[in-house]
Amino acid sequence: MTRIVVDTGPIVALLNRRDHHNAWAREVLATVEPPIVTCEAVLSEACFLLGRIERGPETLLELVARGIIKLDFRLAMELDEVRALMKRFSSVPMSLADACLVRMTELDTESVVLTLDGDFRIYRRNRRLVVPTIMPKRRG
Repeated sequence: MTRIVVDTGPIVALLNRRDHHNAWAREVLATVEPPIVTCEAVLSEACFLLGRIERGPETLLELVARGIIKLDFRLAMELDEVRALMKRFSSVPMSLADACLVRMTELDTESVVLTLDGDFRIYRRNRRLVVPTIMPKRRG
């Protein structure tokens, strides 16, 4: 079974009706059976970005409490690998959240990253493999 690993962008888009990708995020997530998985770094970014949205961080944390979003990554256990990814992609540059998500796809090869971030087209897991993604089609 394919596991959906969610990045910051789709979470923010889902919870912010004014976000350009809100309809896309709702449409895609309506087809996904919970739980979707992520890491604390993504939750931190999303809470920050939702800070000006009424009940934004609270709503996000409620999704975690209800088991719709599941935290399924332990940075302490994967620190060396995450650091190596960030170093390898330092020219992009790669955020901590992105490195954690790429590592999650290395640990579960059946997983797919739900993202708005085009950098996932550049990142590689296990040094050479494309990171499977679900993202909006490119414009233009």
